[in-house]
Amino acid sequence: MRIRRSLLAAALPLALAAPQAAGAATVAPGHVLVRFDGSATHAERVAAVRATGTGNAIPLPGGAREVRIEDGESVAETLGQLRAQPGVAEVRPDYVLRKAARGYYPNDPGVGDPGDWRSIQWNFAGRFGIHAPRAWARMRKLDRDGGRGVVVAVIDTGVAYEDRGSFKRAPDLYRGRFEKGWDFVEGDRFPFDEDGHGTHVSGTLAEHVNNKKAVTGLSYGIHIMPVRVLNAKGTGNGSTFARSIKWAADHGADVINLSVEFDPVLRAGDIPDVIAAMRYAHQHHVTMVGSSGNLSGNRVAYPARDKNVISVGATTEHGCQAEYSSYGDGLDLVAPGGGGDASLDDSAWERDHCDGGRDGRVIYQQTFLKNPRDFHLVGFAGTSEAAPHVTAAAALVIASGVVGSDPRPGTIQHRLEDTARDLGASGYDKRYGHGLLDAAAAVGG
Repeated sequence: MRIRRSLLAAALPLALAAPQAAGAATVAPGHVLVRFDGSATHAERVAAVRATGTGNAIPLPGGAREVRIEDGESVAETLGQLRAQPGVAEVRPDYVLRKAARGYYPNDPGVGDPGDWRSIQWNFAGRFGIHAPRAWARMRKLDRDGGRGVVVAVIDTGVAYEDRGSFKRAPDLYRGRFEKGWDFVEGDRFPFDEDGHGTHVSGTLAEHVNNKKAVTGLSYGIHIMPVRVLNAKGTGNGSTFARSIKWAADHGADVINLSVEFDPVLRAGDIPDVIAAMRYAHQHHVTMVGSSGNLSGNRVAYPARDKNVISVGATTEHGCQAEYSSYGDGLDLVAPGGGGDASLDDSAWERDHCDGGRDGRVIYQQTFLKNPRDFHLVGFAGTSEAAPHVTAAAALVIASGVVGSDPRPGTIQHRLEDTARDLGASGYDKRYGHGLLDAAAAVGG
């Protein structure tokens, strides 16, 4: 299923004006979302679908259904037609979801002498890194190397998780460390990455360590559950995303990484199915981590803005807010995302340490650019890269037992926040949240 971009035009009928906050949000074509009144009979539901040229209704978390437009009408026309049918309580458009990546910077594959990963993985071991070596030492002492036993779902463009047909497993991802996943784009059990983004995210989480290849992953002992919701262009839609979250929760995920974002103008009321799915996952004790967004504005994007998701902004190698990183109310933590410093002087810290427009290094992991059989070390910068640092740390916290043998999402979040390194203005602030992730402190290292 290919998703193309289509903007919500100003000339759409008044019937489409309900989600006004969506403004310039990107509407997903080819289908709409409908919720029937509780008293609607089965016959009324069938009649409404047939009368409007729609079909293939798929249930969503929260009670709505996704219906395909089969008669060639536009989204606006179909919404108006459905709204007029007996038994219909609500109709609304679906919205495009996209990967929360800002860009990439190709690099030659391989590293130099043993230990040289530190020369490029400043995010793990640099001055403003997350103290990965100390975290690893602590986990080894606890005999829970790299978060062994924890399942992390990567809801993204898929993952290069095995050799099959034209696809190949990323050489520096552990063989046999994958749970069964699902491809919500193609509708099958083979969530192969066609973009490279999900594989890069998975590298930050779980790339092989101590094997004299490439670089390292923070929670290298975990199992990855690949869940594909974004196509080869890095886009998908909200209804599919909602189903994927519930699927991951139902199939054993302990933590879900959400390096994806909606347009920041969307409110909770515009994506109730996604909100319901995240509430479901939270109620089933799944910890969710999301990217704050890459539009540098004072508004965290969904899904990270949801209260049940740990929202993560991006910092640079200088410990400053990244120029692209979205911030604002609801930002919980920051983690390395790479790139240039934002132009800020809100605090003495920023005036002394940050230089607006100054370039910085990016986040390197092994992935592919175009050919899913040709892997290199590739550098990305974005909040997509920041989020998996926190996801990995959450997995380490769970495995360590430092906050109990079966910690709830809120307990894990508080642990990460309480052990974070304060940046910017003293205490909590909208640009750095509770501070820079410190993986070592989080696990007691």
